[in-house]
Amino acid sequence: MSETPASILLIDDHPLLRQGIKQLIEMEDDMQVAGQASNGPEGIRKAAELEPDLILLDLNMPEMNGIEVLKQMREQGVASRIVIFTVSDHEDDVVAALRAGADGYLLKDMEPEDMIAELKQAAVGKMVISDRLTTLLAQALRSQKPQQSARPDFDSLTPVRRISCG
Repeated sequence: MSETPASILLIDDHPLLRQGIKQLIEMEDDMQVAGQASNGPEGIRKAAELEPDLILLDLNMPEMNGIEVLKQMREQGVASRIVIFTVSDHEDDVVAALRAGADGYLLKDMEPEDMIAELKQAAVGKMVISDRLTTLLAQALRSQKPQQSARPDFDSLTPVRRISCG
């Protein structure tokens, strides 16, 4: 990482959680909290204003959920790395977040030192996903295989009858 600490924006509707994460990050020399937001619209505004290196974004918030916030930030050209930080391990949420442009998806039940390690990885450009979710993602991708084989089934084709015009 560079000499300058990675700047992080925290977007979560729970003040206690934001404060706890802020205190954890403040113990690290190579990361700093640039700002905090308690809801989606405020988070979108602060992301554009602060241009942080990394945004830690809660999925389940009143008013506007994390996927909607993520989509709006990407539409507005926010180039920050964005990691969803949530309690939801539902396949649909994980897939939706990654499709919307998330750079990671971390579960809130992780150990503090593991979270810090993952944030450092995300800040330097790596995709971060909680270990528990990798199997879930693999299964989701496998279940989305096309129903038909890429090769045509010649036995099922209707024969073409040639008509002579002469």
